[in-house]
Amino acid sequence: MGQSVTAFAPATVANVSCGFDILGFAIDRLGDKVSVSFNQEGILRVTGIEGDEGKLPLEPEKNTCSVAIQAMLNKLGSKQGIDIFLEKGLPLGSGMGSSAASAAAALEAANVLLGNPFTKEELVPFAMESERIACGSAHADNVAPSILGGFVLIRDYDPLDMVKLPVPEGIFCTLVHPHIELKTSDSRSVLRKQISLKESVMQSGNIAGFIAALYKSDLALLSRSLKDVIAEPSRALLIPGFYELRDAIKSIGSLGSGISGSGPTIFVLSPNGDIAHEAGEKAKEVFQKIGLGVDVYVSEVNKRGAFIVSR
Repeated sequence: MGQSVTAFAPATVANVSCGFDILGFAIDRLGDKVSVSFNQEGILRVTGIEGDEGKLPLEPEKNTCSVAIQAMLNKLGSKQGIDIFLEKGLPLGSGMGSSAASAAAALEAANVLLGNPFTKEELVPFAMESERIACGSAHADNVAPSILGGFVLIRDYDPLDMVKLPVPEGIFCTLVHPHIELKTSDSRSVLRKQISLKESVMQSGNIAGFIAALYKSDLALLSRSLKDVIAEPSRALLIPGFYELRDAIKSIGSLGSGISGSGPTIFVLSPNGDIAHEAGEKAKEVFQKIGLGVDVYVSEVNKRGAFIVSR
């Protein structure tokens, strides 16, 4: 099989409430691994997938790992054959950037295998192509933070303009994943086609305030800004326990909560690890009361992004 390179890419929270479709951040130690190696057949193929319960496609034109690598090879004008093996660490349809993490890890590994022809920033458009086949649109608010780490703002797509933002020291995230699957297409379908001028102004103020808070490390401002008036009111109705959890964390010092990506995972931002863990305990209580299983994960914001595990 020859040289093999394995990379890891982290889970992500996209939208981040007020940053609908333009803001995301990376989570630490939770994500996917992808191993790549050259083959002599001159073809791109997915040789195996572990941890997906047989749900993900092996066809190279349908798998996010191979679609992303194919976009990279097309840019290079290369016909190099590559074998891909995916280890899924993220649940599907979770709102934690599962498809993005697979693509990001595949690109990080393939880039090293091919001699590092691209910077991390240059890998993002290739990963966006995998998002196109995964959920119907080539968005970057999951793939960019999964590759780059930290908070990433997508200012524009034509051309792609990304801004990596500072991460306030000590900030933690609690991810609460209810045991339901919510398709991105379903979450998209409930969104309103039009919003009012008043709502647009409110959302603009909140995202501007949130970004200012990151630069100033002003957690009180960050908390006040963590509000979504566009997507959340519609999508929250699809997630049992969403408002109950929001009410439960008000008294413990968390900065706020929101829907991670298109859901059903809920994220809670906290100023330190103790409060983040307490938010996790509150989440377990809430979902136990409504009779729904839940996974809770507490992490600092990942500033590193995708990285090589072995080569």
